[in-house]
Amino acid sequence: MNAWASFDWSNSVYNLIVTTAIFPIYYISTTETAFGGEMVKFFGLSMKNSVLFSYAISFSFLVIVFLSPVLSGIADYGGLKKRFMQFFTYLGSLACIGLFFFTGENIEYGIACSVLASIGYAGSLVFYNGFLPEVATQDKMDSVSARGFAMGYIGSIILLIINLLLYQNYEFLGFENGGSATRFGFILVGIWWMGFAQISFYFLKDRSTGNRFSFQVLSQGRKQLMQVFKVIRQKEVMLRFLSSFFLYSMGVQTVMLLAPLFADKEIGMGADEMIYIVLILQIVAVIGAYFFAWLSEKKGNGFAISCTLIIWITICVSGYFLQQKVTFYSLAGSLGFVMGGVQSLSRSTYSKLIPSETQDTASFFSFYDITEKIAIVIGSMAYGYIDQVTGSMRNSMIFMSVFFISGFILLQTAKLKKNIAA
Repeated sequence: MNAWASFDWSNSVYNLIVTTAIFPIYYISTTETAFGGEMVKFFGLSMKNSVLFSYAISFSFLVIVFLSPVLSGIADYGGLKKRFMQFFTYLGSLACIGLFFFTGENIEYGIACSVLASIGYAGSLVFYNGFLPEVATQDKMDSVSARGFAMGYIGSIILLIINLLLYQNYEFLGFENGGSATRFGFILVGIWWMGFAQISFYFLKDRSTGNRFSFQVLSQGRKQLMQVFKVIRQKEVMLRFLSSFFLYSMGVQTVMLLAPLFADKEIGMGADEMIYIVLILQIVAVIGAYFFAWLSEKKGNGFAISCTLIIWITICVSGYFLQQKVTFYSLAGSLGFVMGGVQSLSRSTYSKLIPSETQDTASFFSFYDITEKIAIVIGSMAYGYIDQVTGSMRNSMIFMSVFFISGFILLQTAKLKKNIAA
């Protein structure tokens, strides 16, 4: 179980440093310097740099939506989950290292690297999550899932502090300026991600299926997915939970991905301030992951997830009216508390709903992943579009509450039992 959870330790540094804390701020700063403002030229098209970033993230997840169904079916049929984990991990980590060469004016290159890194991160999670039902029993899934997220947050905090020290002491450490120290941090992310992933790769073992790879595997993978879809349609609780998860994931993932841009443009947070906030957010997220795992054990997964969604709704509404930096700190603390809880519980709840006798866990989690990624595509596209049309991210933030409210209502219809295994 620890070997499985250590994969969160390895790849979460990308999610924090590249998609949340440092790269978005670096991207906004360097592109504004290179293009003389927030309007940039991307392959001849003119658009706001924040809108381009949200569209790029949407595109990367859209790629995974098309890739993961086929690849997960192949992985289950041929016993290749770990192999695909390795491929996407190396793709993502090398793309992170490639960000070292992004300096603002080469925006097409920077967006390409960020898209490939996002594909690598999201792609590896499909197969990583597929191992959860194999490494944990029903009664341990909440705590094991929470352990993975907690290890990820702790590892991310350590590397974020290292990156912060590099930035603040760049002259003493021999860097030309703060920007070059920041870019060196992207190399550290790639090395950390690739290096610590070897722990999981060493200990996790694919189940032998006896099926050898051939071109027939492609059709077998598709058939396997169709069988999984048939099971999901027959299990009303699973179908309703996935529908609810789809709706509230539009808000969860979009707010998490684009919160730094909101803080920069709407609240006026500086780079140093934003990094400190993210540190606080990550520490609180560790507490939140374990707290909601405890709450689900006492009151059930449905009750615990519902509590997180109520807090998410409050965060979105409060974000619309937020004006001062001081109050943003409390909002960030609340976001961190529910961030780990809702992600961890969603993963473990779905794991519990998968039939215990199933062997094609990657295919089941492919549906989970597709649900989440389509939600991110729609959510981030909606966020970027509203920002572009209205000129304010505040309107985008208040719109996110609609997704949470809809997900909360649908979750109540799923009627998740306190003991899902029963």
